[in-house]
Amino acid sequence: MRLDSSRLVLHAHHSLPQVRVHRSPQVCIVLFCLLVVVALEVWLVQKAHSTSIAAAGAITPGFKMLYSIILPTYNERENLPLIVYMLNKTFIEAKVKHEVVVVDDSSPDNTLEVAKSLRDIYGSSQVTIVSRKGKLGLGSAYFAGLEAAKGDRIILMDADLSHHPKFIPQMISVMDQGDRSGRPFDIVSGTRYRRGGGVAGWDFKRKLTSCGANFLATFLLNPGASDLTGSFRLYEREVIERILPKVKSKGYAFQMEILVHSRKEGMTLGEVPITFVDRIYGESKLGANEIILYLKGLLHLFFTT
Repeated sequence: MRLDSSRLVLHAHHSLPQVRVHRSPQVCIVLFCLLVVVALEVWLVQKAHSTSIAAAGAITPGFKMLYSIILPTYNERENLPLIVYMLNKTFIEAKVKHEVVVVDDSSPDNTLEVAKSLRDIYGSSQVTIVSRKGKLGLGSAYFAGLEAAKGDRIILMDADLSHHPKFIPQMISVMDQGDRSGRPFDIVSGTRYRRGGGVAGWDFKRKLTSCGANFLATFLLNPGASDLTGSFRLYEREVIERILPKVKSKGYAFQMEILVHSRKEGMTLGEVPITFVDRIYGESKLGANEIILYLKGLLHLFFTT
């Protein structure tokens, strides 16, 4: 017996269950809400991404300038290669031009020879060396470094790894964003004493000394800064050139006096919270003599400014 294939197909078609999709108003509303939620999540992710780029300073004018980082050194042979490497890595990732100016005060541990090796590795356009005869002090080291620097903006920081270069792009961005009027800040200071900042590796005595010195200076001088003794700062070149000749203090009071004169001159200050890390290699320069110099400098500023 022969089967009619067309009849079999027709029979199978009629035997299949008929499925209908019911597009009720409730289903449409749910689908619409899901689409809105997905679109909102995509928008938030894109906004967060663009905000993080802006916060890192990737789109601000300051990222097209040349930055000079002045590193005064005395017995920093272990730390210098690390800080130069970290600076180079940070600036390459941020796509910003920079140079490192090493000012060495005849370090007995041959820091100068290490600096020369780094210049051979990175090139003379990236590492400049200023060698001085004798331990002449921090203030004059900044003067010497500034004379050799070619940058549009100047960064002062320690060479002992206490200041991490990762904060520099944020400092550049904050300087460009400026104050409420939109004017770029003249100085941006890394601060340990604002939310998000802090100190790692200090014992209670060292923390108490630092906090006490900062509180005393803030109370007596009121310079409008949360961290007066910190030395991790970004300056417009013309600002630091104008202020440095006015500074007479030595030691830790030097940084404090810069801010006092800056405020007196009407210059604006921005701040970026940083984490200060105690040195791993070498010995701290803080001693009884430095504390006495700081107190003398503080009293001098209180009575003269």
